[in-house]
Amino acid sequence: MARPGHARSPPSLEADEDEEDPVDAMISRTGCVAQHQELQECMAARQDWRHCQPQVRAFGECMARRQRAEEPRRASGSRQARPSPAGD
Repeated sequence: MARPGHARSPPSLEADEDEEDPVDAMISRTGCVAQHQELQECMAARQDWRHCQPQVRAFGECMARRQRAEEPRRASGSRQARPSPAGD
């Protein structure tokens, strides 16, 4: 007798296509979608990241700008979330 869960059918390919890729979702939140797309297109055409250095740099710089912009918000948010030292 088969154990429960082993008789399940594999997920359909259609369900996979409908779900957004988590990496794509993260990149779309960064605002660096255009740079990422250009890098992906270069990688598809050239098949070697070393030939796509301008695109790699542009994407990296965009992500770095986004990270720098978020640092002040993270710092202020972490201070507000801490409990008071008196334990109130």
